Amino acid sequence: MHWLTRLSIRLTTKPIGADEFGNRYYESKKPRSHGRKSRYVIFNGKAEASKVPADWHGWLHHTESSPPPADGYAKHSWQLPHQPNLTGTIHAYRPAGHLLRLGKRRKATGDYQPWKPE
Repeated sequence: MHWLTRLSIRLTTKPIGADEFGNRYYESKKPRSHGRKSRYVIFNGKAEASKVPADWHGWLHHTESSPPPADGYAKHSWQLPHQPNLTGTIHAYRPAGHLLRLGKRRKATGDYQPWKPE
């Protein structure tokens, strides 16, 4: 992020909180022309929108009026921990046979029947 952008955010906003990834959230001190205060995030590391957890996403997009509690919302047993989009990283999913995985694809099973127009 450009140093001038960081300076502008720090001068015109107030800090609201941070998430478990180290992203910091801010809200403008004054409402904008439409009556709502702007909300900002300064990412810890590379700016990637998928790094914003669901708890903070709701607040950031004005779905929630107040930021999430410091310990987060109660989680259900079926919920997994938040994970940013890994596309384009070394941790991205690569199926068997992918060139970067250096594996071999399984042979076709023979159940494929091509469409033949009449």
